[in-house]
Amino acid sequence: MSTRGTRDVPGAAAVPEPVPDSVPVPESGEGAGPGAGPVPESGEGAGPGAGPVPAAAPVRAADGTDADVLVVGAGPTGLLLAGDLAAAGLRVTLFERREQGISNLTRAFGVHARTLEQLDARGLADELVATGTPVTELSLFRRLTLDLGRLSSRFDFLLITPQFEVERLLERRALAAGVRFRYGVELRGLSQDADSVTAEFAGGAPALRARYLVGADGLRSAVRGALGLPFPGVSVVRSIVLADVRLAQEPEGLLTVAASGDAFAFITPFGGGWYRVMGWDRGHQAPDGAPVELDEVRAIARKALGSDFGMHGPRWMSRFHSDERQVPSYRVGRVFLAGDAAHVHSPAGGQGMNTGLQDAANLSWKLAAVLRGEASDPEGLLDSYHGERHPVGARVLRSSGAIVRLAMARTPLQRAARGLAAGLLNAVRPASARVMGMITGIGISYGPGARRVPDLALREGRLYELLRDRAFVLVAPSGEAPGLPRTSPVVGGRLIRATWADPARRDTLLVRPDGYAVPSGDGKG
Repeated sequence: MSTRGTRDVPGAAAVPEPVPDSVPVPESGEGAGPGAGPVPESGEGAGPGAGPVPAAAPVRAADGTDADVLVVGAGPTGLLLAGDLAAAGLRVTLFERREQGISNLTRAFGVHARTLEQLDARGLADELVATGTPVTELSLFRRLTLDLGRLSSRFDFLLITPQFEVERLLERRALAAGVRFRYGVELRGLSQDADSVTAEFAGGAPALRARYLVGADGLRSAVRGALGLPFPGVSVVRSIVLADVRLAQEPEGLLTVAASGDAFAFITPFGGGWYRVMGWDRGHQAPDGAPVELDEVRAIARKALGSDFGMHGPRWMSRFHSDERQVPSYRVGRVFLAGDAAHVHSPAGGQGMNTGLQDAANLSWKLAAVLRGEASDPEGLLDSYHGERHPVGARVLRSSGAIVRLAMARTPLQRAARGLAAGLLNAVRPASARVMGMITGIGISYGPGARRVPDLALREGRLYELLRDRAFVLVAPSGEAPGLPRTSPVVGGRLIRATWADPARRDTLLVRPDGYAVPSGDGKG
């Protein structure tokens, strides 16, 4: 995959250089493992020396709960979810087994269009875009070209920026909304009854009781383990190497990816003159703990890309393997799983962090509606989280798996089939649009009528600016004030009324807080 163009976005800047951290840390939060760089200390960006004050003992409510929702895992998924719930006026405590200030090393480096739309609905997208570089065109296997400029989105590009930039903004928002952070606390077990869930922690930390609990604690999820849920799947690729290096020669494309059949590699700029390199060599399959030498990284790049671009001065190198796994149920009673705790897959397509963030956006408004007594069918609404997001996770497993298997094509027949498939997708525009919609998240819908709504121009402003109040938006023709349709999942709560900017439009549209349409029930969506 390579890029031939970047979007000139006002305010775009180079990614700030992360502080080197050569010591791996326990996996925690989705995407955790080798990678992007350290998460800034809690509260960074909130002011000089800012950081969360050690949490005081929670105040137990009249119903005997210490919180409305306990969130386990302070990666992007947990941070977005906790921030949404606290912004809705709910009591939220977020637990992270890392100590405060300890780096959460990650592999994610790209933010897709649909994720940027979700961040736009929280007032964060423009600030995040300013930390990275937008890419408008992707090329897979030197044959398949995806023109992201054709996306029907304000963010018609892939944003290259480290995951820690996403976490910095989401952590700042969560703190401002009143989320209670508890670092260095590890879940030991949980139990639940008809009204609540109780979490027990290692090291003598007191047990806490809440109405609901969400596990966003990564591949080795303690929440998933406490539920006794299986995590079926396979290891797809072993001995993938990662390195942050300097280059003597700059690659032609901003994001350079290629495969030879016996090796694949990509290189992308990572700010401050550093480049992130990922590579795999069929002929050298070492265990995860085996040391990585720069000569190995160089050799993989030469085999896959034809050049090592003068790699030198590595600040960090590591090795990992990639799994494809998905939990059978995203909900067990009052406990939910999201992000890598629910699904993991190959890094191909850069969909991991993005999928987890969209899990959180789907779940947060549903939990808020139920906890505030606004849901017309509380259990049905909570069940819809699994019903909507589990199929998406399964599709991501299939699509990312297909990309990595095509990259690993070895025989002349397999390579010919890869070239034929790429040629057909280039020639058949609707097919390439579907591929692009899946990878970017723009093409995801939740059944007939429950489609993603683009950033509509309304008389009151852009739709995604209105969604920043985390409320339903009812769009109607001028002069009309219809009530909620019978298909609405909520019966109360805050409703924003808006008017079409185009006076010719005479239809009515109800938009959920996550930017998806509520089906009208008349078969027209």
